[in-house]
Amino acid sequence: MKFAGIDVEGNEIEFDLNNFNGQRVVLYFYPKDNTSGCTQEACDFRDNINRITKYATVIGVSPDSIKSHKNFKEKQSLNFILLSDPEHILSEQYSVWKEKSMYGKKYMGIERSTFVLDKELNIEKEWRKVKIKGHVDQVIEYLTH
Repeated sequence: MKFAGIDVEGNEIEFDLNNFNGQRVVLYFYPKDNTSGCTQEACDFRDNINRITKYATVIGVSPDSIKSHKNFKEKQSLNFILLSDPEHILSEQYSVWKEKSMYGKKYMGIERSTFVLDKELNIEKEWRKVKIKGHVDQVIEYLTH
């Protein structure tokens, strides 16, 4: 499956997860660019990227547009790939497109989740309903042990 994305330099790319066969991947799903929680999570990955890339490539995924991702990446100086999944194809494949509820109103959205994929791109480890504080440290601890 091919997806539109923004690469580490901020260029628009056509992305195929199969291109990462042979290396581990940290694939994290987040609800929305430029919101407080998603910004904190992205900045935590950004600030720890050197501790992670020894072990895996980081890829962030949300339903936001390429334009939104480009703005988010530039504004936060993000140093990893962001994928746009507006049709929820990848989100549904990883079962993170869920019914959510806020103030009694139900809607569909991303359940904040992170997956470590092994070198054959199979799920090696997963975190569902991620709490942002300390999460990147959990990922690093898993990758390094």
